[in-house]
Amino acid sequence: MESFVVRYRNLLVLLALLVAQILGLAMQVRRANSGQGDGQEVRLIRLWANGIVSPPEKVLHSTGSGVSWIWNNYFDLRHARQENAELQKTIDRLRLEQAALLEDAKQGQRLQALLNFQQKYIYKTLPAEVIGTSGTEQSRVFTINKGKKDGIDRDMAVITPDGIVGKVRDVFGHTAQVLAINDQSSGAGVIMESTRIRGILRGNAQGRPEIVDVISDQRIKQGDKVLTAGGDQIFPRGLPVGVVEKVVNDPERDGFVDVILKPAAHLDRLDEVLVITATEPQFSKDQQQDIATSEALKGAEVEKQKTSEGMAEKLPGLIDPNLPADQQPLNDTSNPGFPSRPPAPIHPDRFTPANAAPPAGTSQDGGQTVPKKPETQKPAESKPTPAPQGDKQ
Repeated sequence: MESFVVRYRNLLVLLALLVAQILGLAMQVRRANSGQGDGQEVRLIRLWANGIVSPPEKVLHSTGSGVSWIWNNYFDLRHARQENAELQKTIDRLRLEQAALLEDAKQGQRLQALLNFQQKYIYKTLPAEVIGTSGTEQSRVFTINKGKKDGIDRDMAVITPDGIVGKVRDVFGHTAQVLAINDQSSGAGVIMESTRIRGILRGNAQGRPEIVDVISDQRIKQGDKVLTAGGDQIFPRGLPVGVVEKVVNDPERDGFVDVILKPAAHLDRLDEVLVITATEPQFSKDQQQDIATSEALKGAEVEKQKTSEGMAEKLPGLIDPNLPADQQPLNDTSNPGFPSRPPAPIHPDRFTPANAAPPAGTSQDGGQTVPKKPETQKPAESKPTPAPQGDKQ
């Protein structure tokens, strides 16, 4: 090494001087920085230093970023599966809770509507929940969670706020079975609202309610409302049953038709129902107060009428039962003896009004003008003639 330095000492000194000269010039010379838009100038040595340092720095930064990405995405995933499983469980639990909350909200809305209908309905009802169905297409029977101990009995009507559902068929201790109106063995008396045509409601083989034994009538139209007639002693009168969907001819009898209905209640998705336990009207406090007020007014009118009849009995001379109302003494104006106004004075005095004096030669009596009798002139008395004075002796 010493021989190399000694041998090339002059050359090394020359190179050192050249480098020092170049560095000195680089520190003095300025060039415009193309990376800045304001045209600022920087020293040449700074540009050289940046050009020398930047490539290795970029390589190191890219290498570090690549290594970090590979580590984070491949090597540092030891607990990813466990975290993923926990997150999936949380998502499943939240979905179940969301479904339960939605179901509770829907049930709350249904119960609120059921409660509002129950409060406004005049008959006594008992709410019940549907807990099971028959499970066969031939039988349209479902089970409710109320039974004999809750006051349920056979042949009680089962309804919803939308319309009738069926009637109670079998009763047990805490449950009961309800026969729906779309069952073939069911029956209910119905009447069409517009045409007042009556019929019997039953279910067909397809599980659709229909009115049978109806004579063909052109007045039966699609969309007509059907109500309960009340003659079956099960369903109260006036409850909605459904609307007419179509009319088909009876294949067994000519001149008769079967009226297929669209039920008012959703028979395929029942959740809560009302059982009519008593057909006696149940009125609210406001309705009871209105009824009491009406009864009081009616009693006052009856008492007033009785009082009038009693007074009529006590005054028999004023009312003649054998005469009509317009000829009664108090109402008859044809009686000439009954004065309609006070009679005018016959001999007016200074206290009598001027317009009350009758005309000359007349007088007023009993409301009629009577001619006044003329006064009879008395004859003049004759006086004795005096004798002449010459004859008087």
